[in-house]
Amino acid sequence: MSTSYLHAGNHYKVKKINKGTDKNYRHKLLSMGIMPGSTFRIDRVAPLGDPFYIEVKDYALCIRRKELALLELECLS
Repeated sequence: MSTSYLHAGNHYKVKKINKGTDKNYRHKLLSMGIMPGSTFRIDRVAPLGDPFYIEVKDYALCIRRKELALLELECLS
């Protein structure tokens, strides 16, 4: 799913982290709770469209559009 289709208020499920993602950055995503099978909600988007403020489990993260592009996502709502 392209990041242009991501909208505030929707829930998404991480299907996988794309191959070619830097190993260290992959571990950073995993430590933040963004792993295959996890879900998150986009709380809001910055005025110029980048970054996204997301809620993963019980905490909030700020993540850039190019970082979300490394994930294969499925829209749940």
